[in-house]
Amino acid sequence: MGNDTHNATTHIIGYKALTAVWIALLALTALTVWVALNAPGIGHVWGSLAIAAAKGGLVIAFFMHMRYEGRLLRWLLFVALVTLAIFIGLTFSDVLYR
Repeated sequence: MGNDTHNATTHIIGYKALTAVWIALLALTALTVWVALNAPGIGHVWGSLAIAAAKGGLVIAFFMHMRYEGRLLRWLLFVALVTLAIFIGLTFSDVLYR
């Protein structure tokens, strides 16, 4: 072991915040079901995708502690998600124009 010291900081989220996030996730899940049953046409797909993105953002921010990370790690996550979106978009456009 080396003499290097690393100040590890822990981010303890209180039960109140975790319960609020959990309730928000439950409400968004119920909203997803409602949109899937009541939205006309292709609206249910776009609505469900938007709600899923919001739920994913909550999970990443609170349960994966991304909210407390530095700028570099946040930007790396953003770049990775944009790259994934580009690849998915290119795949869909390839399938669409076959």
